[in-house]
Order: sequence, then structure tokens, then C-alpha cells
Amino acid sequence: MNADVMSPARPGPQRGTTPRPSRAPGRGTSAERTRPWLVALFAVYLVLLVWLVLWKLDVPWIGSGVRRTVKLVPFVATAQNGPSDPSEVLGNVLVFVPFGVYLALLAPHRPWWRTWARALGSVALTSAALEVAQYVLAVGSTDISDVLANTAGGVAGLVLVALVRLVLRRRTTAVLTGLCAVGTVVALLATAAFLTSPVRYGGPPPGDGHHRQLDGPPLDAPG
Repeated sequence: MNADVMSPARPGPQRGTTPRPSRAPGRGTSAERTRPWLVALFAVYLVLLVWLVLWKLDVPWIGSGVRRTVKLVPFVATAQNGPSDPSEVLGNVLVFVPFGVYLALLAPHRPWWRTWARALGSVALTSAALEVAQYVLAVGSTDISDVLANTAGGVAGLVLVALVRLVLRRRTTAVLTGLCAVGTVVALLATAAFLTSPVRYGGPPPGDGHHRQLDGPPLDAPG
């Protein structure tokens, strides 16, 4: 008797199904491999951001009540405070661009309007929390202009990632993670150089009330 007749039939692939490619054990997608690095880089960025906004990269301290001012009219002069300095507004935008980049890279793959809505809410709440902290700690004036500028920086970061994805597609996360790592190293080296130098920041940091009082010296002037 023919052996081929007696051998059991081997199950073949069912119709209408596509065999899934096997993944080597211990290996994930590029996004899965880079995610821990992104989280670590984001944490370092947040520490530097809080340190810069609240204490100008100086030793943390708590101020006196004279620095507790609130400006609810954005950008323009008010009865107690002058107009926002354009260079400081630009600084507020730039320091929050990485915030939007990190949120866009860490966000799950969902429709862009849902991702962006949550990301913008996170940026605005973080900026508002920093402004409240400045008031509570009396380390700077609270200005709604800063919240608007910081949120604009977050939007710029989201848009930047979206544009890069149009070009790099699946390589976006890996490439931008590498750039974020380089930027983090540069920021840490610049911070170390600043701390070891005799030069100190003489004006208000981004997010720290860059307006001035109309009837007196700048709020952030030494002494």
C-alpha cells in the first residue's frame, strides 16, 4: 500500500486568512524599543524645565510677597505691569516645543484630533501649574501671557512631529529620539557650564513674569 495514502493529511492554511509573520523573541517594534528612552529623556526635560522656570537654574528658594503679582491681560501693558517683552515671549514658546514633541512621540496611535486635544490640555495645565507655583513660592509674577506662549510652543512641537512623520514615516520615532538624546546632552552640558560660570541670568526666565512694574524697578531685578 502506498505510504502517501496512509499518511495523515497536513492542515494547510485556511482560505481567507493571511499567515502572520513570526517575530523573533525579545524583539519589539522600533517604537517599543525606544519608548523607555523617550520616557527617561522626557523626565530629564521636565526637571530642567521646572528648574528654569521657577528658579532660573539657581538654588531653589522661596521669595517674599513682593514678587506675588498676577497679570490676567495677556501681552499688553496694564495699570501695574508693562507689556510683554517679545524676546521673552519667544523664549516661552521655544522652551515648550520639546514638550509637544515628547507628547506626540509618546502618545498612542489614535486619531490626531484626540491625541492633540489631550496633548494641548497637558501643556496648558503644566504651564498653568508652573504659574501658580511661582505665585505660591513668590519666585516670580504670574502671567496669562506665559500660559498662552507655552501652549503655542506645545502646538509647534506637535506640528513638527506631524511634518516629520510625513517624510520619515516609521523611522520618525527612532530619528527624533536620537535628536532628543543629543538635545538633552547639550542642555545638560550648557546647564553645567552655566552653573560653574560666574555669570548669572539677570532677567526673568521664560515663564517668569517678563513684564515690569510701571512705577518701580523690574520685578526680577537683583535685590
